[in-house]
Order: sequence, then C-alpha cells, then structure tokens
Amino acid sequence: MPLQLSDFDFALPEDRIALRPAHPRDSARLMVVRPGAAIEDRVVSDLPNLLRAGDVLVFNDTRVIPARLTGVRSRDGLKVAVEATLHRRRAPNRWSAFMRPGKRLHPGDPVAFGPNGEITAKIEAKGEGGEIELAFDLSGPALDAAVMAHGIMPLPPYIAAKRGEDDADRTDYQTVYAAHDGSVAAPTAGLHFTPELLAALTAEGVGSAFVTLHVGAGTFLPVKADTIEAHKMHAEYGEVSEAVAQALNTARAAGGRIVCVGTTSLRLLESCLTPDGAYAPFAGETDIFIHPGQPVRAADMLMSNFHLPRSTLLMLVAAFSGLDTLRAAYAHAVETGYRFYSYGDSSLWFRAETPSA
Repeated sequence: MPLQLSDFDFALPEDRIALRPAHPRDSARLMVVRPGAAIEDRVVSDLPNLLRAGDVLVFNDTRVIPARLTGVRSRDGLKVAVEATLHRRRAPNRWSAFMRPGKRLHPGDPVAFGPNGEITAKIEAKGEGGEIELAFDLSGPALDAAVMAHGIMPLPPYIAAKRGEDDADRTDYQTVYAAHDGSVAAPTAGLHFTPELLAALTAEGVGSAFVTLHVGAGTFLPVKADTIEAHKMHAEYGEVSEAVAQALNTARAAGGRIVCVGTTSLRLLESCLTPDGAYAPFAGETDIFIHPGQPVRAADMLMSNFHLPRSTLLMLVAAFSGLDTLRAAYAHAVETGYRFYSYGDSSLWFRAETPSA
C-alpha cells in the first residue's frame, strides 16, 4: 500500500517551536539515533567524540540573502501594498518570486520595492503554481546590492508569524562558513557549527567538504498529494566540484564515513551519484525527491534539525533511518523537550541497513 501523507504526521506543542537559536550555537541539544539502539541525548559540541578520524562532514556553503521585499504595486492610479519572497534567479535581472496578494497582480504591473521605491520591477508572468516572474530595472551586482540593502531576512513562516525579523537574524540565520549568495532559506543543520567546533573536528582528523545547494522557498511548500509518490518536488540549483567528488570517493575507499550536514547536502550528493555509487561533479538543478521506498546511498550519517509534520524533509529522514525509527525518535524528541525547526536543536542519524524499509 502506498505511503499516505498522514503517515508523516505528529503532534507538536506550540512551545516547542524555537523562535531564537541556542547561544553559543554548539550548545544546542543533539539527539543521536542508531537504528536498533537506544537513543542518546547529547549536545552538538560532542560531535568530535561521535565521529572518528577519516570521516568527512559535507557542508552546504550557500549564503542566505535578505530575499523578502515589501513594496507597492501600481495600476490605473491605484496602489496596493505587496510582499515578494525571491525564490529562484532566472537571469541577471529576473527572479521568480512568491508574492502576496497574488490574485491582485497581473502581467505588466509595475512594482516598487523598498522604503522609498528604490528597487523597481515589472511583473512579467504568473505561473500555475503561484510563482510570479519579476523583471527588475537593475541587474547583476547592482540588483544584488539593492536587495542586500533593502531586503528582509526571509525567516520561516512559523517564526515570522510569531515575531518580526531583526538585526540578530542577519547573523543567526546564516552559517559561519556561508560563501555563495543564493538561498532564501538557511541550511539549518549547519547553524549549529562554530569556528571552535570546526577546529576541534579538524584536530580529531575529521575532514570537511563544501558543496553548494541554493535553498528555495519551495522548501516550505506543503505536500498536497494524498500519497507521497504523487508529490512533485521543487527544483533547486546545486554544485559539487570535481575536487570534492574525488575527495569523497577517496575517503569512502579508505573506510571513512560520509556525514551530510543537513538534508540539502544529502539531496545534492544523491543527485551527483553515478549508477555504481561513485560521487561525480555536478552543476545544475535537482528536483530529486527522497522518500521511503528508495535506497539512500550518498551518506552514512545525517545531521539534521527537526522538521515539520508531513514535510518532504521529514520523508527524507524517514528514507534514511527507516520510518519506524523516525517515529520513535520524534516521539522521544517531543517527550523530552527538544526544540524544533530552523532555530531548534539537532539530531545525528546513522543510516539504516535497509533505509527504505
């Protein structure tokens, strides 16, 4: 029987949704999950004791941009306040965006974003999925600078509904190793790392590899299909360099374990695997949907925050760990007070021998 969306539901008390991160970052709790073994309650700073020399941590080094813009749409002398969350860059002067109120926007409408209309654009098209294509008057680095100056950090909806974005989020919602602009949501498992923790891992002989997957706003879109196989996954752009692919192949051949920091890193590594299971260079969009019923080959361990009920991210972890293991672990997390979602605590999952079971 196909898995139903309801198979990935769970009850979460409202007060378990973290509105601010732990400080310091690596003081967050870390739930360690080995299939068939007792769950361990640790903290993120324990990672050097949980890994071994020769293992390689794979980080997503994308940088979150302040992709939420507020402004005004004008038409026939009438103005309407609008909000846009930039989603995917289409060209130096074009972005796809989710906009509100979508029903009051039409192709050809001019929009001015920023406190004083500093960023002007025209609505070029409306997609069936609700996406709006915006053509900006600025282009390239000039547009990037304007967005950086006037945009708002795109906090997840479950945080933004409870409080506004502030200066602290510009730092808190960014990994310490972020290098390449392009995401509109943070790769949140990486938010727990500090320079001190990275140095401690290196001292233990644990390697680091950096890939880039630009996380789109589609990561927050709900699954609407009744069966998970019917869901169409959103696409995101990613890159795995030849040097990183070679390093991962070498590490695995030597007996090292590949540890993906976050579901985004795992999605990208699964996308770059060859049929025989080797890592290969990759540059392009991936819409891979990892869910129970599929083998997960690209990683031996996965570090991940706690995800929303019925989300594709939860399904990915279930594919990695086994659905029964996932259910037991999430029940433990709820019962023992772990903090959930982007600013919440973390977990370290060891891959199930039969991860699709």
